Amino acid sequence: MANTFKTFLPEDIASTRTLLHEAIPITGSIISGTYGTNNIKNYSHGMFQSVYDYPFLSSSANHIFDITWGYSTGSFGTDGSALVQQAKKVNIYNEMSLILNTLDISGNIRSFDRDGEHDTNTADDMNETLFLNFTRLLAKDEIKKGSWRMSYFASCSFSGTTEGKPEYGGLNVLGDYNGINDYRINSPAGEYALLFTSSFHATHHGGNNPPVGHLYYQAAIAVITASIFQNEFGDQSMGAITGSVTDLLKSGTINQLADGLRYAIKNVQFNNTTELNSSIYFCRAHNTDFNFSSNPTYLSASEIIVKGNNPLADPVSYITTVGLYSPDNELLAVAKVSEPLKKTPSNEVTLRVRLDY
Repeated sequence: MANTFKTFLPEDIASTRTLLHEAIPITGSIISGTYGTNNIKNYSHGMFQSVYDYPFLSSSANHIFDITWGYSTGSFGTDGSALVQQAKKVNIYNEMSLILNTLDISGNIRSFDRDGEHDTNTADDMNETLFLNFTRLLAKDEIKKGSWRMSYFASCSFSGTTEGKPEYGGLNVLGDYNGINDYRINSPAGEYALLFTSSFHATHHGGNNPPVGHLYYQAAIAVITASIFQNEFGDQSMGAITGSVTDLLKSGTINQLADGLRYAIKNVQFNNTTELNSSIYFCRAHNTDFNFSSNPTYLSASEIIVKGNNPLADPVSYITTVGLYSPDNELLAVAKVSEPLKKTPSNEVTLRVRLDY
């Protein structure tokens, strides 16, 4: 335990913030092919489907994202007998809206607005949507702005195919183009950007090139309108029914819709972000500081051993450890130097100690 302390001055402490990024590639072969359905976990409640990077029963498997679908209360009327899992799909949509949207001025659930303006114009509402919820393992603190891309097949055809496997076409790339400079802050879940099907669309927010979804960076959730898909949708080899997305939203289960989406995705990629905060302490030992040691072996018969029996020699100490203490002199952190540092009245030492959190 130290018996000599030195108080930090304001200029001895500095704080820094560093953003670390990691590339995350998720290939379509992982999502829908390499492991068959062994890395796809369905649940008895049938409200979402989980995707793993290995067969999920393996101890090395990592949960990477969830897939689910939903639509607003007013979609497809109110005849529940003709709609499969209507209550669950509406509940999914409402839950996501509560998490990612603000309520309207009347306290009601707000539909996802293509342009994110939260205005009263209902013509650009995304009432039928799919949701991709990425795990914290992949997204870390947030998804890096402007880095998210999803390549997908917009259409498929079952005519002339064998074994019920469709022929996919219309490869598109969906992304948060220009998300670094053009993002919204009117969500309780944090910042989000609009998703477009090409970089051209990112600068043309209207006409024939409207946004087709939102990407919420801190929540790591993508909300995409079901209208990005055309023609038939699904995969009979997985036991899913086929038809247009609108038909499947009415008559298919969420798991069947998730199966169809997995086979339509070619790949997903983005960079995650880890925010590293650091406190840097400059521990300064001036020429008159820490030239003696409180170690009992430092003295012999009241004489300093390291002087080598020379009473005229300067005292010498060797710094091996730096301790950071609270105002009550309680040890909070310890830093070790790579090799002992010689300290005498003729030199000064400044040690830089960094705490990351």
